[in-house]
Amino acid sequence: MPVELVEQKPEAALPVYLVAKDALEAAALPPPAIAWARANGFSGEAGRTLVLPGEGGGLAGALFGIGDSALALGALARTLPEGDWHFASGPAQPELAALALVLGGYVFTRYGKKPGKALRFALPEGVDAAHVRRVADSVFLARDLVNTPTSDLGPVELEEAARKLAAAHGADIAVIHGDDLLARNFPMIHAVGRASTGAPRLIDMSWGPGDAPKVTLVGKGVCFDTGGLDIKPSSGMLLMKKDMGGAANVLGLASMIMAAKLNVRLRVLIPAVENSIAGNAFRPGDVLRSRKGITVEIGNTDAEGRLILADALALADEEQPALLIDMATLTGAARVALGPDLPPFYTADETLAADLAQASVAVEDPLWRMPLWRPYDAKLSSRIADINNVTTDGFAGSITAALFLKRFVEKTHSWAHFDIFAWNPADRPYGLTGGEAQGIRALERVIANRFG
Repeated sequence: MPVELVEQKPEAALPVYLVAKDALEAAALPPPAIAWARANGFSGEAGRTLVLPGEGGGLAGALFGIGDSALALGALARTLPEGDWHFASGPAQPELAALALVLGGYVFTRYGKKPGKALRFALPEGVDAAHVRRVADSVFLARDLVNTPTSDLGPVELEEAARKLAAAHGADIAVIHGDDLLARNFPMIHAVGRASTGAPRLIDMSWGPGDAPKVTLVGKGVCFDTGGLDIKPSSGMLLMKKDMGGAANVLGLASMIMAAKLNVRLRVLIPAVENSIAGNAFRPGDVLRSRKGITVEIGNTDAEGRLILADALALADEEQPALLIDMATLTGAARVALGPDLPPFYTADETLAADLAQASVAVEDPLWRMPLWRPYDAKLSSRIADINNVTTDGFAGSITAALFLKRFVEKTHSWAHFDIFAWNPADRPYGLTGGEAQGIRALERVIANRFG
């Protein structure tokens, strides 16, 4: 990691003074620092760093304008000079501050980008260093996977990434490939992925004691989405390497759970496909029979994510886990409603909804509950099949997608669907433009509180 957290404050570590807006005098700064701040027009503006000069051309520390978010401290990873640092006084949320420093130093270096600055930062008092590192490693895993283009991360490579994670934690893993999906009754996963040169597959990872509470994570693994025969315009394909962001995020969450050795029987299901175009591609108007037996008329081949998730959710539901989570970059409608930074989630479990809302605020991992509005269920009707994969009017697209998935979860009481973006469209203090983990820090808090 470019930002290294150390338990002991290095002797030469320089102080970072946290300054609220228009509160220089209240920040317990040395008089020379106040004078330098005023000379440079610094008054504690949120997110601004001002380096303090020292004797002989050296440094005496830095000032940082704190705002409302502890994650804003991630900007220090890119604005401080290299070297050793510590907080002059403890930040209000020390663990989030430490995490922000590490997340802010992330750079995706696989294709030649240089690493971020090498900083060592003394851990604030009372911080669980192991937890911070577990969370950061998991976020970085999700970011790396989303940032990797499909030329290097198709269904084959996504399976390899899952196998690598399983090996690191002693998890079991089984994968169903290609036409075996038909023999094992996963027809919709097969239909969506059969046109690709990389065979479709269902990745199934298990970890933990067999008698522990079952927690199952399902992630959409569409490694690239052309839209199929309902082809996307070229502008719509530019970010489609991130259409496996649901899979990346559940692998990141699984990494956190396993590294913390939580008392759960974890299962991770990832239907991994590429929605390609070829003579054997599934077509608009086709009717697919799902694992659950529900027949699905294809109104649009670009609504493929819900098809593969449906087969995987049906499998997950068969063993009725204590908690079932699915994550997917599923609809543009979710972005229209809530933007890129605030993923909606859907659940009928009021206790789970309350726990997620509380955890979301506590760890600054934004989430917003949206309704499973039952009257919209009729919009998914078909004249020839049990259900259509899209509506005819185009309204409430994120809600109707969630209602589609809900039909495949009947036995499990505690289920939630997350319609994530998995991408930062602009640089943030805690992460540069590119792949992002969304919702998994809040979920880790909920799972740890329930089963840890």
